[in-house]
Amino acid sequence: MRMMQLKVSGMTCEHCVRAVTQAVEAVPDVESVAVDLAAGQVLVAGSPEREAVVDAIRGEGYEVEGA
Repeated sequence: MRMMQLKVSGMTCEHCVRAVTQAVEAVPDVESVAVDLAAGQVLVAGSPEREAVVDAIRGEGYEVEGA
């Protein structure tokens, strides 16, 4: 199992955390998602394609740094 760490900007509240979590959980091969609102980080466990995870986060209106 791999861990993917993404820096995400634009998350400001628990609604943002839920939206990002649900979007990333829907990506194939994602085993778990942990969103750290204070740090602006999303940790993804599993073996999803990075671009699919980035697209899911962007689809919710947030920006992924370095993507």
